[in-house]
Amino acid sequence: MSSFPLSITQKADPKLARNTANFVPNFWGDCFLTYIPDDTVTHACKEKELEGLKEEVRNELKATAGKSSQLLNFIDSIQRLGLAYHFEREIEDALKVMYETYNLVDDDNDDLASAALRFRLLRQEGYHIPSGKSFCPIFAANVFKKFKDEEGNFKESLVGDLPGMLALYEATHLMVHGEDILDEAQAFTTAHLQSMAPDSDNPLKKQVIHALERPIRKSLIRVEARHYISIYQEYDSHNKSLLKLAKLDFNLLQSLHRKELSEITKWWKGLDFATKLPFARDRIVEGYFWVLGVYFEPQYFLARRILLKVFAMTSIIDDIYDTHGTFEELKLFAEAIERWDASSIDQLPDYMKLCYQALLDVFEEIEEEMTKQEKPYRVHYAKQAVWHQCPFFF
Repeated sequence: MSSFPLSITQKADPKLARNTANFVPNFWGDCFLTYIPDDTVTHACKEKELEGLKEEVRNELKATAGKSSQLLNFIDSIQRLGLAYHFEREIEDALKVMYETYNLVDDDNDDLASAALRFRLLRQEGYHIPSGKSFCPIFAANVFKKFKDEEGNFKESLVGDLPGMLALYEATHLMVHGEDILDEAQAFTTAHLQSMAPDSDNPLKKQVIHALERPIRKSLIRVEARHYISIYQEYDSHNKSLLKLAKLDFNLLQSLHRKELSEITKWWKGLDFATKLPFARDRIVEGYFWVLGVYFEPQYFLARRILLKVFAMTSIIDDIYDTHGTFEELKLFAEAIERWDASSIDQLPDYMKLCYQALLDVFEEIEEEMTKQEKPYRVHYAKQAVWHQCPFFF
């Protein structure tokens, strides 16, 4: 980017007409500002109970290793309850064996639910599973063609198989280009599932209604876990240890996330952008919810903090560009971002100084953390990404 003469005054002209976006005000208030944790003894007891339940589930995973249908359903439940991050190695090993023996499995007698679930779990894991015993590259024709009649349509008898129809519906959302059979299967299952009358007393039909609105492939893990816990516990066949683990894990994670959000909220309140930059959006809570869709596991606490702070600053910069800054002010701001130097702050109008200083502080914190991890080079690329958010074309 070219250099430009620094010609405007440091204070923005209060009489200057500026655009307004009329953003909806923040309605969270101080809801997440205060966090009250469990006492140390109570938290330690919960953690100990969690570890015990995890061991029980590991043992049950091992016990079902030779029982294909049971193993498939158990892994599916673990994933949908948001617990897969505790059993990554066990699930990875189980699905690897399933993939390696896929061509050896006598699946001629497989029901629709098992065939569709196996297909989906392997695709989710990233396996280009064979089409069936012919080992065609990645297409699904041979996996599901046995569920078609002589005329090439899906058998009408499948309509009465609700678990199978639901499993096939979920599997179709992992289709790749050219898999016409999955395209047909999605239209077939969607039409028939939609025609079923809602039945609030039937947990499987509740699951169908939810799936039609938001299939697994398009769901966020934490949101899906919260929903599926309420469904899973209604099944008579639910695994008691797994359900107990899911509830305990969800509550412990929620407590951790609330603690993090409280700390971030204090940082955000300290900047006082809501008062000093009233034209900008105040969306720190929504930003944190978005970040949880990327990293929700406990070990990614640093990634969440960094991502959310960068998100918050990017949001402010976006509003400066879209609703408040003048041509001359944005020219100076773009050059200051390019320089990335505290000395540039003196050339900015007052409202931009607040944003620029906060941005420098956030990246100083990031640099300190990356230096501890011996990965300081990453900061350079992060700064470049921010600079690309501040274009100025001539």
